[in-house]
Amino acid sequence: MKEMTEQQALLKLSALCAQAEHCSYEMTEKMRRWGLPDEVQARIMARLTQERYIDDERYSRLFVREKIKFNKWGRRKVAQALMAKRIDHETIQHVLDDVDDEEYLAVLRPLLKSKRRQLKPMTPYEATSRLVRFALGRGFTMDLIRQCIDVTDEIDDDGEENQFLA
Repeated sequence: MKEMTEQQALLKLSALCAQAEHCSYEMTEKMRRWGLPDEVQARIMARLTQERYIDDERYSRLFVREKIKFNKWGRRKVAQALMAKRIDHETIQHVLDDVDDEEYLAVLRPLLKSKRRQLKPMTPYEATSRLVRFALGRGFTMDLIRQCIDVTDEIDDDGEENQFLA
């Protein structure tokens, strides 16, 4: 593989950052794979940050919005994904605190309704526990899950209880 100069790396990374948001960890990993020395990596990262090609908080905000809206993830799963990208804890907490609980509920309610329709007939306890495990796996917190799952004492034709979602 041909050696890459500092200028070539800077141009390549700035072009990547101009096309889509990237975090500093992703760019550092690219430079590491290219075999650039640490001091060159530091200079390039400083320049990309100074010219605002890379901004971890901006990246985190877009990442959170995308994962909640399109992937239907909860806070915990989003936070874990951001930690894997080496975003600092304070930034993660700040960005996640900015998202309103109503936005999470607007994602979680239809998700649970859809999942409930997929479940085979079972006792309300089994259905509730499966829904809770499903939502926890998606990264939602128990307090939000409880707000969405409403167990009623409706009786169907078989004399068994049904569970309905709020």
